[in-house]
Amino acid sequence: MGIVRVAEDVEGGGALVAGAAGGGGGGGGEVTAPLLRHHKQRRGDDDDDGEEEEGYCDEIQRAERGGGRGRPGGGGGSMWMLMLATAVAVCGSFEFGTCVGYSAPTQSGIVDEVGLSISQFALFGSVLTIGAMIGAVTSGRLADFLGRKMTMRISAIICIFGWLSVHLAKGANMLYFGRILLGFSTGVLSYVVPVFIAEIAPKNLRGGLATSNQLLICSGSSATYIIGALVAWRNLVLVGIAPCVLLLTGLFFIPESPRWLANVGREKEFHISLQVLRGEDADVSEEAIEIKEYIESLHRLPKARVQDLFLRKNIYAVIVGVGLMIFQQLGGINGVGFYASSIFSSAGFSGKLGTILIGIIQIPITLFGAILMDKSGRRVLLMVSASGTFLGCFLTGISFYLKAQGLFPQCVPALALTGILVYIGAYSIGMGPVPWVVMSEIFSIDMKAIGGSLVTLVSWLGSFAISYSFSFLMDWSSAGTFFMFSAASLVTILFVATLVPETKGRTLEEIQDSLLSSTR
Repeated sequence: MGIVRVAEDVEGGGALVAGAAGGGGGGGGEVTAPLLRHHKQRRGDDDDDGEEEEGYCDEIQRAERGGGRGRPGGGGGSMWMLMLATAVAVCGSFEFGTCVGYSAPTQSGIVDEVGLSISQFALFGSVLTIGAMIGAVTSGRLADFLGRKMTMRISAIICIFGWLSVHLAKGANMLYFGRILLGFSTGVLSYVVPVFIAEIAPKNLRGGLATSNQLLICSGSSATYIIGALVAWRNLVLVGIAPCVLLLTGLFFIPESPRWLANVGREKEFHISLQVLRGEDADVSEEAIEIKEYIESLHRLPKARVQDLFLRKNIYAVIVGVGLMIFQQLGGINGVGFYASSIFSSAGFSGKLGTILIGIIQIPITLFGAILMDKSGRRVLLMVSASGTFLGCFLTGISFYLKAQGLFPQCVPALALTGILVYIGAYSIGMGPVPWVVMSEIFSIDMKAIGGSLVTLVSWLGSFAISYSFSFLMDWSSAGTFFMFSAASLVTILFVATLVPETKGRTLEEIQDSLLSSTR
């Protein structure tokens, strides 16, 4: 594979890579400058690249004048563009959260004004997942064909049309249509945002930056809950449109994913993008060689097909990615999230207060998880998180069991509240964000479209199954429902301990070499 050959070049003392290994001294500048001059000489061959690329070229020219005292692999220089690109991308994550959270605070207003029945409103809420499944199936191909930025741009535009359809709706059909559009965009964004962040981030920051995806999803959902309690349901649409506008605007100011550019053969733009993302003083030569070597090795392989997912070299990544999404949903997050208010009310606690408390704890705990992501690692966070969701569901199950048996009635509300808050907190720190981070890391770039679409589709199928069946399960047995969720969390711990690889501190190419080694 490409990474192996890079390692051999380093050991052999190849001039380019050996110079890159020289650290912060003058050798770093001698390596970077020829690479950059090479791209300047080719600049005249591509006059149609547009004004956006011209801005990146200016960044590269400033890097040349800076003397090249950066460290290999992008360790030096300013990271402002990386942070800006991440901030722009997670506007799509915030949009995701607003779409998911919109139905919760708007039920009474929509039912009263539009005249929907309870069953019609239930369809309005759940039809989002149908659109998301369609988006999930097409997301990988769209992102590979159009690029990560263009895919996010199209999703934002479709989202705006979806919100306008909801805002202008006079009947059920217009509401359904808008909700399906929102679902499609959400399904696409749920794939392309974490993939884009993983592809632009250096290995030492990738986990934390990728976790910002889940943080902004939680923020969008919480904002919708809070603002939805204060404004009419038509006006709440503005909370969903705002991140779309920010995303569309911000995409003009950030570079495309360098790995995608390398994969489609746009070599000049690949180097420009990587330099801008790592900072003008950073020496990116070693990282660029590693990426290009890996891409070139992939291009020698046949074009990826769906059946290739089940080849020996890919099946491990499929098992890990699909397995994590299945266990994420089997833990019951969409049942708890969609029906939190009724769960609290059933246990004798204020549904409104309980929902507010969930919104309050989600954001800081997810932020804490982002900090831990690149310190403790993915596996540890997953196992700690699954242990917490087990405890939370078990406590909630006990509270409903005590209520059914008429035992300690004064303890039931507090026990249910404690259980749900422990569950949400534990989920937010690991089982929420980490599966998406791992999904964006474990598939090789030639299989990322197909594999990522499969994993995202599985996630939305699980979301639909749990959210649709939850009320029936609660009618069957409230305690039994939560005991089943707690059992699924225990199995999750075993799955992570035995199968999920640690990806902390590795480049995407190093992860692929590790996965290939484990399948031999």
